Amino acid sequence: MSQQNNNYDENDIQILEGLEAVRKRPGMYIGSTGPSGLHHLVYEIVDNSIDEALAGFCTEIKVDILPGDVIRVSDNGRGIPVGIHPKEGISAATVVYTILHAGGKFGGGGYKVSGGLHGVGASVVNALSEWLELTVKDGENVWFQRFERGHYDEQLKAIGKTTETGTSVMFKADGEIFEQTVYDFETLLKRLREQAFLNAGIKVVFSDLRDETETRSETLHYEGGIRQFVEHIHATRGYVPLSEEVIYVSGMQGDSFAEIALQYNDSYNEIILSFANNIHTKDGGYHETGFKNSLTKVINDYGKKMGLLKDKEKLSGDDVREGLTAIISVKLTECEFEGQTKGRLGNPEVKPFVEKLVQEKLMNFLEENPETAKSIFEKALSALKAREAAKRARDAERKKNAFGNASMPEKLADCSERDARYTEIYIVEGDSAGGSAKQGRDRKYQAILSLWGKMLNVEKARIDKIYSNEKLAPVVTALGTGIGEDFDIEKLRYGKVIIMADADVDGMHIRTLLLTFFFRYMRPLITNGNVYIAQPPLFKVWRGKKERYAFSDEERDSFIAELSEEGKYKVDVQRYKGLGEMDPEQLWETTMDPERRTIVKIGMEDALKADETFSILMGDKVEPRRKFIEKNAKFVQNLDI
Repeated sequence: MSQQNNNYDENDIQILEGLEAVRKRPGMYIGSTGPSGLHHLVYEIVDNSIDEALAGFCTEIKVDILPGDVIRVSDNGRGIPVGIHPKEGISAATVVYTILHAGGKFGGGGYKVSGGLHGVGASVVNALSEWLELTVKDGENVWFQRFERGHYDEQLKAIGKTTETGTSVMFKADGEIFEQTVYDFETLLKRLREQAFLNAGIKVVFSDLRDETETRSETLHYEGGIRQFVEHIHATRGYVPLSEEVIYVSGMQGDSFAEIALQYNDSYNEIILSFANNIHTKDGGYHETGFKNSLTKVINDYGKKMGLLKDKEKLSGDDVREGLTAIISVKLTECEFEGQTKGRLGNPEVKPFVEKLVQEKLMNFLEENPETAKSIFEKALSALKAREAAKRARDAERKKNAFGNASMPEKLADCSERDARYTEIYIVEGDSAGGSAKQGRDRKYQAILSLWGKMLNVEKARIDKIYSNEKLAPVVTALGTGIGEDFDIEKLRYGKVIIMADADVDGMHIRTLLLTFFFRYMRPLITNGNVYIAQPPLFKVWRGKKERYAFSDEERDSFIAELSEEGKYKVDVQRYKGLGEMDPEQLWETTMDPERRTIVKIGMEDALKADETFSILMGDKVEPRRKFIEKNAKFVQNLDI
């Protein structure tokens, strides 16, 4: 992206409305007051520095988690304008941090391209912080201002001289607003690494300084940009690329810029991550649709041109995307986001732009690199044959029943209600837990499916193997939707699909397997919000007839204190090693009664994480698995294995 006019001053800051509602309705601005909303505060401030970098004025961003979970974000950009705002009569920097919809991203003079909340970010973070300190260097003076819950007593003031430029923001999230204010290093690292990949050449230095004895720092600097993003995904999951180099195409259309990096690997998995102005569009959009359409056309055209496809043979989109990892990044003057979570790009003009770019440049690449083209084409042809085998397997299943529906699995205890709006199915591992669940359930609305048999490694199995697998075929039959390209959400027999497994490592494995399976073969279940994880208790705490069920160590300790009346009486504690240890009544009370249970809805981020974890745990490469176990060992120490 080229540099723009350096004349960025108080006249570029436009005001649209005030700040009063943010503290009253924080969820409207940051999504939630849980962990995702807390981490969102950091993203908003970092996005402002990224926007400076996109405009060509910032090369390094430092992000620190300080003791007490204070965040500090510093950059070497131009510094927020400090001159007096013509309308407000206060510093433009103060306007940006105290008035909603004030920023350099509305009039077109400050930034051509920007991410974040389109200018509301800084003021929202300020409003939701216990305190925030802003330091600006403008090349002559160092300016400083402190805010408390969005308010200030003193105006922005000069506190020293400098020849440097840049902005530093330090803030403490407000405990009155957020459920908890402790940051997760890995969550922030993932987002910051993403930003460094998407903006080639930017250096992001991320440090966790909360514990003096165990500081951690990562320098994220990728000159190769999204090419290195693809390489990172393959290295993390242990995938072997089919070609030496990552294919890269890019182009401009007016002020719009698009770039795509892609590489095929030895897995059967498809990973496509799309971004618009650095924001992850997890639900896709016109840029992703344009890429998929064009990729399918290019591979088919290449096959016909080279005489590799028979007359009536045609590769489907699923065929050409098997084993593909691709990053799509577009940068636009004005992004329109759609959907409930704003996760879909809604700019229709992007689709033909991306289609034309891929059509021209990818075809050129294939013609100039016949060896790579051959390996890609053979991979797609192999997927086509597997799809045809899957169709034969599916048709064979249907023929088993004269009416076209396979009989229900032997281990399914169905419910009597047939309206999917009211029904739910518990997928339970093991016969003992399944038996308790069947006896304890509400038979009208709750179905139980017990799983047994060898776990299928979907990392190494194609869709045609699923129909004959004793572990997953019953799940497919019971749900009724079909899989892959045959999936039909309208045929779903249960409104809630609840995975219920033990709270140990084996249970984690089963949850990960099923989530990965749903993510890869029945994805609309997740995007539609039908998949849940049951939360069985870890402990039973009791004294006499007084019983409590604890879902964490902290809750257990709290109940012990309560029932012992602070140490005067003896309290019994039972650690549940598995669901099978609970009798039907206990299982109903703690895990299945809609009035009292806790179930967690699975979103796309959860499913992506499960998919990545599964690739690492079940893949051929030892090194990624060793690193994963080392990194996560501390989370496993408290589990009974």
